[in-house]
Amino acid sequence: MNPLKVASVQFEHAPGDKQANLDKIKKFTAAAAADGTELIVFPECCISGYYFLRHLTREQIKKLAEPVPDGPSVQELVALAQKHNLMVGAGLVELADNGRLYNTWAVAMPDGRVESHRKLHCFVSEHMDSGDEFTVFETPSGWKMGVLICYDNNIVENARATALLGAQVILAPHQTGGVRSPDPATMGIIDRALWDNRRSDPAAIEAELKGDKGRGWLMRWLPSRAHDNGVFLVFSNGVGVDDDEVRTGNAMILDAYGRVLAETWKADDEMVTAELDPTMLVRNTGNRWMQTRRPELYGSLATKTGRERPTREVRFDGEGA
Repeated sequence: MNPLKVASVQFEHAPGDKQANLDKIKKFTAAAAADGTELIVFPECCISGYYFLRHLTREQIKKLAEPVPDGPSVQELVALAQKHNLMVGAGLVELADNGRLYNTWAVAMPDGRVESHRKLHCFVSEHMDSGDEFTVFETPSGWKMGVLICYDNNIVENARATALLGAQVILAPHQTGGVRSPDPATMGIIDRALWDNRRSDPAAIEAELKGDKGRGWLMRWLPSRAHDNGVFLVFSNGVGVDDDEVRTGNAMILDAYGRVLAETWKADDEMVTAELDPTMLVRNTGNRWMQTRRPELYGSLATKTGRERPTREVRFDGEGA
């Protein structure tokens, strides 16, 4: 298996304007292809827009949603993948055959194949359902990819289950950072004026993006998802205004030891790239730990404690992260 050059993109999406968002995806995909990139990762719901969904009725969301993979937006991703001979992953609202709505992230391959993941912990709208399957697939070059969308990554069992299914890379599209939180040590709202003044005073907003509301929060847990499971991780995030919050970007790529290979805290649309070395997967700390698991001891992990609550209820209880 050869090294894999990947790109992670952060961009400010336009809520509900799928064509404007697809235009940004086209621009970044062309630039990535020119740089020899084989996989480009875009944020959660970046085609449809994200946080404004919580204000919409079911019928309004349904009008915005599309079938996957046969809808026009995913087919546009397929066309890009074929034109540039690379894999393209991006998020949107899916309208399933049974009429249900999902927060879905689709990966288009150059051969026309599409793999997709439905967010396991969807909370943005009461009209949208959560998926109930883990997603792991093999790329044309032999790499095995897993997908976890935003909150999915916060639950440690999800990352471990994805790795146990054979994932060597976790693709982690997000819309996070700068959220309301009852805990002042994690996250918190970013003053919209700092974003609006980013051209004249980039240092002020970038201090927030690098601080506890953005990178600081991520670095307390995100590297462990890669390190503890011996996988690479590609983190893509929205940046800028997302309804009444400001997303923190911090697009980054982590190696199988949880070390940052590439990152940005720029207050703008941006792309970072890195090469994933497959030899790192052969023997690393997380891989050794996985081999010494004792599954016979872990039955309690799949047993309800009585403290479980719906993701949406927990997420909006004090507007936690």
